[in-house]
Amino acid sequence: MSISANDNNSAKVSVRGFLAKYSVLIAFAAIVIFFSVASPTFLTPANLFNVLVNNVVMLAIVALGLTIVISSGGIDLSVGVSVDMASMIFVMLLAAGYSGVVGVAGGLGAALIVGILNAILITRLNISPFLATLGVLFIGQSTQQLATSGGQPIYLTSGYAADQFNAIARTALFGMPTPVIVLIVLVVAVHVLLHRSVFGRYVQAMGAQPGVAWYSGIRVPRELSMVHVLCALLAGVTGILLSATVKSYVPLSGNAFLLDAIGATFIGTTLSRERKPSVIGTLLGVLLLAIVKNGLLLVGWNFYWQQVGIGVLVFLVLAASFGLRRAAH
Repeated sequence: MSISANDNNSAKVSVRGFLAKYSVLIAFAAIVIFFSVASPTFLTPANLFNVLVNNVVMLAIVALGLTIVISSGGIDLSVGVSVDMASMIFVMLLAAGYSGVVGVAGGLGAALIVGILNAILITRLNISPFLATLGVLFIGQSTQQLATSGGQPIYLTSGYAADQFNAIARTALFGMPTPVIVLIVLVVAVHVLLHRSVFGRYVQAMGAQPGVAWYSGIRVPRELSMVHVLCALLAGVTGILLSATVKSYVPLSGNAFLLDAIGATFIGTTLSRERKPSVIGTLLGVLLLAIVKNGLLLVGWNFYWQQVGIGVLVFLVLAASFGLRRAAH
């Protein structure tokens, strides 16, 4: 009897462990099935393409940057500022008649400045990442409002600038739009950087045991600086793609990415036994949030109820995963 009871307990533990590890995939499958039944247009190629291009690409790029930062044990609340500053400078340069190449370089340069400022505050002044990036968030928001006469959008829907926008957002390679190609390249690059390089091992070490990282010879200030610069540059790429897609710059629009990107990154940690962020996990988190938003829109929920639905989903997935892991141990 005791052997049978032990086998039964082991089976229960293994089932709980399986459910905990794959809670995101289970939730993903359940949500797809639900919306497939609730809306006949959900699984149509046109709708799935719309979700990929308009809901997944830009959020995923921001979330990749946060994946690097959170892996290091930090946080970056200023990713929305990096998105906005890149978008603003990019549009302003095109409005002034500069080429798309100059516009992209200027936009990325603006995002780079945000990342460098974060790095200085965190590594030189020893301010916590939360407070440092929160301060940069406030400064960046005020800067945008000052530069745009109180937050006036800049629309460029015709002429040379619009042609440059189209060259970035509407062209295709192998049948895939440029933003999708950009995402694929960045996913591969960040995956290799975070999971297959010396830099990635340093980042993981800082996130797991920061004190040990110091004494093991890792140049923590330099690595943390790189972490925040990379995060800002990735957010800057999103800002450029966003402006090229909507043919305008709208002040403070980058703030919409912050909470979703953080949520997607933490949802992705449920795939790891150690609850560490990963590129694959973050992508699954982004897909989950994007599909929920799209599905709720198709079934007729308004914007505010969509936010409630997403909040409940994040809570349930994380609570189920962590609760089942504790029960399995």
